Amino acid sequence: MPAPLPQIGHRTIEALLSGTGPKENPPREAAPKDASPKESSTRRLVLLYGRYAEPTPAEFVIRTGSTSRRITVVEADSVLGIVEAWQQHQSMAKDDDVLVVTTGVDDAQLSWDLRAYALGKRILTIENAQVVMQRFGVTQLDPTIQQQTWLLDALLDSEPAEGWPRVGPVLTRDAALAALVPARLGLRRNDSSVPGAGQDTTLDADTLLAWSRTPAGPPRFVGLAPQERAALKAWLGETAGAAVPVLLSLVEAGEGHDAMALGLLASALRDPSAGSDAALAVGGLFGQVTPRRNELQSFAEAVEGTVTRWIAQARTSDDARHRVVSVINRADELAAKVGLTDSLRTNRFLGSSFTAQLRRVCALARQSPSGADSALADLRAHGLAALSPNRVLVAEAAVRVARWLALPQPQVRSVAAGVRTHVADWGWVDRALTVLWHGDPDGDTATDQDLRALYEEAAGRRTDLDEAFAQRLTAWTPNATTQHTGGCLLVENVLAEAVAPLLRKDGPAPLLLVLDGMSSAVAAQLGEETEREGWLETVPAPSEGGAPTRLAAVSMLPSVTEISRASLLSGTAVKGGQTVETTGFTTFWKRHHRPSALFHKAAIGGQSGSFLAEELTVALASEAVVGVVLNTVDDALDKGQEGRRTSWSIDAITYLRELLAAARSYGRPVVLMADHGHVLDRNPNNGPAAADGAGSARWRTGDPSAGEVLLTGPRVFEGGGSIVAPWREDIRYTGRRAGYHGGAALAEVTVPVLLLVPSREAMPKDWIALPREQAAPGWWSPFTGHLRHPVEPSAGVLADAAAIPRPAAVDEAADAPASLPDPAAATLGARVVASEVYKAQKEYVRKAPEAKVVVAVIDALHQAGGTMSPAALVAAISATGRVRRQIDGFIAVLQRLLNIEGYPVLGFIDAGHTVKLDVAMLIAQFDLEDPR
Repeated sequence: MPAPLPQIGHRTIEALLSGTGPKENPPREAAPKDASPKESSTRRLVLLYGRYAEPTPAEFVIRTGSTSRRITVVEADSVLGIVEAWQQHQSMAKDDDVLVVTTGVDDAQLSWDLRAYALGKRILTIENAQVVMQRFGVTQLDPTIQQQTWLLDALLDSEPAEGWPRVGPVLTRDAALAALVPARLGLRRNDSSVPGAGQDTTLDADTLLAWSRTPAGPPRFVGLAPQERAALKAWLGETAGAAVPVLLSLVEAGEGHDAMALGLLASALRDPSAGSDAALAVGGLFGQVTPRRNELQSFAEAVEGTVTRWIAQARTSDDARHRVVSVINRADELAAKVGLTDSLRTNRFLGSSFTAQLRRVCALARQSPSGADSALADLRAHGLAALSPNRVLVAEAAVRVARWLALPQPQVRSVAAGVRTHVADWGWVDRALTVLWHGDPDGDTATDQDLRALYEEAAGRRTDLDEAFAQRLTAWTPNATTQHTGGCLLVENVLAEAVAPLLRKDGPAPLLLVLDGMSSAVAAQLGEETEREGWLETVPAPSEGGAPTRLAAVSMLPSVTEISRASLLSGTAVKGGQTVETTGFTTFWKRHHRPSALFHKAAIGGQSGSFLAEELTVALASEAVVGVVLNTVDDALDKGQEGRRTSWSIDAITYLRELLAAARSYGRPVVLMADHGHVLDRNPNNGPAAADGAGSARWRTGDPSAGEVLLTGPRVFEGGGSIVAPWREDIRYTGRRAGYHGGAALAEVTVPVLLLVPSREAMPKDWIALPREQAAPGWWSPFTGHLRHPVEPSAGVLADAAAIPRPAAVDEAADAPASLPDPAAATLGARVVASEVYKAQKEYVRKAPEAKVVVAVIDALHQAGGTMSPAALVAAISATGRVRRQIDGFIAVLQRLLNIEGYPVLGFIDAGHTVKLDVAMLIAQFDLEDPR
């Protein structure tokens, strides 16, 4: 049986005729001299021994020197066929066109008159190895390449339009395959469907897994010859990892699009607790692809790594989100198909397992808060937690409400105590209840049942608090005046008691932002976000033994805009609209010898090219006290636009971000406050209460009924000084809206006040910082309870104080730890500074902090679960000494002490707004035994 003819491709012919290609082999029989470059550019007939590997007849154009020539390729299996093809070419083609005839005819069979027309005057035999060398621009070829005919053929067959990359003087087998694989698989295209594909494609499992989900990629691989597929699979297994051969085997079996989903299900085989039924089910899904257990484990790990990266990208990329959701949903479909769902409840990347864990959190929240805490930690560690933040928020709300319900029944001892506790504690309950009310965003029925039960129990307790507060309010109102406040901060006194202290002779005036209708729950969210944006909340220092808390005022009565906002902006109890507010605002600041400017809704927005109005921008750049009324919250309630909203952000409130940015640019302190709060409509089936004398949705005249109180006194500016106001949230007197205000519930009467400064230097004398950990109640996060009592210094990073106990096992009289007879009983910080590693590290740090300061930092972060805001960290260690550094510089010095060999033991996360201590790495780096 004769040997098969060698394959000849387009690139082979182009290399030969370009005048720069390799010379042909010596003639198979005696023949004239080799063709010269000049001859190759003038001859019109080329005879090649072999078979054209591409469709014939074929035509293409090549450049030879400065001219372009059309090439026609034909097959001829006899001398007569060659003669006919040449005669037809001569009669029809142009003078510069070239005919290439591929044939198996022997040279001896050709007549000399036909040879005379041919390049080289004979049938040429071309070595693919030489062409490959020319196409890669090398002078030497790895011998293993020459021994693999399939590789030479593949390299000639798949050269990309831009040519092969230059790899140096020698083409190795690895370099050849590294160039061949992207071309064969279609990875050298700028294809958005294959993340990472491009001219410099990285051949790793991540790229190939993404490739497996493209419509064109897998068919390209399946279309290759079996020998080539096997060779590419083996080479990729060596270079890209053991997961790739499994992936390519699935592609060959027609399962390429499901390969990633199968990889997620393969975790069942990695679980020691998985039974034989689960193993059989997974094996059935893989069909004829039967990888070894270690190969399957590598494949599953590679898939999970890729899915993890896609989840991270999904935060900012809709394409990434679509890819990962598609994989996860398909994995769940396959699991359900073979009955694997229950066996995969511990899987970190299935939607069904995430839902199962969410159900467990919510069920345990009704039974055991501590058990729910543990289940919540597991849920947060689930791979889909970052992909489903709203569902995690639901779980967190359930656990937080459960913690609050586990506390003793709270009491309302006075109006002043009620509003302060509401802004510091019960308003956070309202925030969590809003999340519970809306249920699971994905609508899981079992989860919703537990959420509803938690909501009803907590809402019942909140209703009891509203009733108790309303009774206190009834007794307080008749005698409440600006001079006799009963210990309350009144809304009409906020300018004098909270805003005026921010004035400094040598500093910018404050910016007052009035968020009409902002409740304590909304303020809690905005307070967290403003600190993450770099603002520092500040409050007057509490009396000895007291805890710093956010300011809260009492609204006018009824708690409606026309009375409360006018009184707030005028600095005196008054009723009126925007004209009254503007006049009152100007008059108040004139008494403080300051110019002022007040802007309402219509005057805030700018013209084309400017977000803020020019007049407002000019005022912000001046020395004037500036006030701006933002109506977003109240408008959303009034027009029913709150919908399923469970949170308020800076970006959700029109103009807020731009105003905060402008205030920061001018160094202005900011007062972010409400004029009154609001309650939400959570009873869509309830109609208006039948009552005479309705003045608005939440107040009327007449006699009180169940759920209402009679309020009478000098601060009651409607009904001739006497109104009936409901304390129950489900009572209204007008048509349905998203929410209401004007009543006597805590959420309506409490006016949250957030005092924000751009730096510590802008804090008034004897005021302190209120980190977000201290603003939140202890039950909100299990790690904030120990931060409720530290006293914040007014300047510097650390200052002398006596607010918290000094860390145990630290000798305060020396810069070294005291004798530690029982190392196991010492704090983590004390054990670190007592270690030999720390002593050696300290030798290289100039002006290192005292040992007691380092101990306090480590212990505070350790007790807080590893993370704290910078302000909270400063507060927690304030009793240990005085350090005249900014917090960034202070942490930088500590990093030189603790981050041995560059390992990130201590550092900033969350864009610099959180300090993190990696406790496990700290223990390892300082050769400590884990006390657990």
